[in-house]
Amino acid sequence: MPFRVEPDPTFADRLEQAGRPLVGMWVCSSSPLVAEICAGSSLDWLLIDAEHSPNGLESILAQLHAVGPKPTLVRAPSDDPVLIKQYLDLGVQNLLVPMVDTPAQAAGLARAVAYPPEGIRGVGGALARGSRWNRLEGYLSRARDTISLFVQIESAEAVANVEQIAATPGVDGIFVGPSDLAASLGLLGQQDHPDVIEAVETCIAVADGLGVKVGLNAFDPSLARRYLAAGANFILVGADVHMLAKGSDALAATYLQEAP
Repeated sequence: MPFRVEPDPTFADRLEQAGRPLVGMWVCSSSPLVAEICAGSSLDWLLIDAEHSPNGLESILAQLHAVGPKPTLVRAPSDDPVLIKQYLDLGVQNLLVPMVDTPAQAAGLARAVAYPPEGIRGVGGALARGSRWNRLEGYLSRARDTISLFVQIESAEAVANVEQIAATPGVDGIFVGPSDLAASLGLLGQQDHPDVIEAVETCIAVADGLGVKVGLNAFDPSLARRYLAAGANFILVGADVHMLAKGSDALAATYLQEAP
């Protein structure tokens, strides 16, 4: 007997409904098994990364299957509208795009996630998981409502343009990347530098003033708490590969001694 298939709420919907900041972690291993383990935690959400991780369409699909209804964003490697079309057809509901420096770039991304006449997304829903192979009733007319788009602010130029980027119609929120932002400011590897912190908090304040959701990455607990107190709506506080590296190093330090 057929059953009714409906999309999950978008990440933007969940942020609106949460009533508190949402705390999540990166999934960078490209492993469906690891993704499933992470999804089983009580963290609020996951980010599957394809910018700095060996993820392609097939591995992203496998991880989406593994995490099930866990709120999940997928970060694309670039703003390529062809790749974005493939992600959306694959069933990615919540998209994060890196290195967005200008309002024009943000507007282009808003068009990439919408069907004509509002956008330029290619129409292939009948062949795609995004529409559950045309089992989502009226998908073409409501597809944009099943998708949320977040853009990354991670350069001095982007910070200068943050108000216009955040206010771009079709952009559901911004995400600040302190690592690349620090590099852009000439402070490579110094995410805790006062100038970087000031830039991050500027973005949080601008987004808050516009009523736009804002998130960021902060593995340092003191910085994470500071940004949450400043008004961040969602945050990433760890990564699967980082935790495995640190955990295995800790085991070695606990049980192995250097040779005399």
